[in-house]
Amino acid sequence: MKERDFINIIKNTLNSKYIGDDCAYLPEFGIVVTQDSLVEGVHFLREFATPYQIGFKSAAVNISDVCASGAEPKYLTSAISLPDDVDEGFIKEFYRGMKDGACGAEIVGGDITGADKIYISVTAIGSTAGRRIASRKNAKPGQKVVVSGNHGSSAAGLKLLLNGKDTNSNLIKSHLMPEVQFEFSKKIATVINEDYAMMDTSDGLMDALSAIADESGVMLEVDFDKIPHNKELEDFDNWKELVLFGGEDYGLVATADKAYGGTVIGSVKAGSGVKVNYKNSSIIYSKEDVEKNLFKHFKE
Repeated sequence: MKERDFINIIKNTLNSKYIGDDCAYLPEFGIVVTQDSLVEGVHFLREFATPYQIGFKSAAVNISDVCASGAEPKYLTSAISLPDDVDEGFIKEFYRGMKDGACGAEIVGGDITGADKIYISVTAIGSTAGRRIASRKNAKPGQKVVVSGNHGSSAAGLKLLLNGKDTNSNLIKSHLMPEVQFEFSKKIATVINEDYAMMDTSDGLMDALSAIADESGVMLEVDFDKIPHNKELEDFDNWKELVLFGGEDYGLVATADKAYGGTVIGSVKAGSGVKVNYKNSSIIYSKEDVEKNLFKHFKE
């Protein structure tokens, strides 16, 4: 079973109008809320990441969700479960990293328990004051497809680490300490005068494009050569696949009337799926095509 199948079951079981975007938007309170978890052995390995880097990424991935909604990150809480071999130094560096990765949001509480390995769950709250909040359902034909951040870097950085290439590569840094697209989110959410779609690329650029297309009932057509990426990627045999399907970059994809400081890579059209134009060819990816290429948390 796929992760999205689980999410649909939960959404339908709860009959909730709030589940579906990167954050739950609660207009009566003027906030958005999100929660993300990181598990040792799935999202990070202690042999590659310092406590500071683990803390930084734990905050950043949640702040990215708030930014994807268009809200201003304000508060974080963290629950962390730790094995016996973790000492006081780990805790100090972990929370120092969280503080630095929070983009100014304040860490206001949480919980600590014991476990067989490290489990981290962070809740983030964002303020909607003065912001127009995004939804994956808001893409409309005629809008531009805009991205912020590089794509494919984190997946390439992980490959380098797993292959023993422990260097100062910017690709490795992108994997261990992702750059949240805070300023782009702020600019578009405080200036735009129309409904817009926005989503982060935590599960890959194609995942975000496909989810927006599916939720909005449109086609997103993009030019591959316009997608921002680190030139180091081109040393990999499968670099184009990394750009499209590599996860954990935490860039942003939006559909809007103009760039708002991002990079325009295509446009929204009538139809369905995602059309990728290369120099001499084009490929149309259905929702099912995209899901087959994504990282799977659960075995099928």
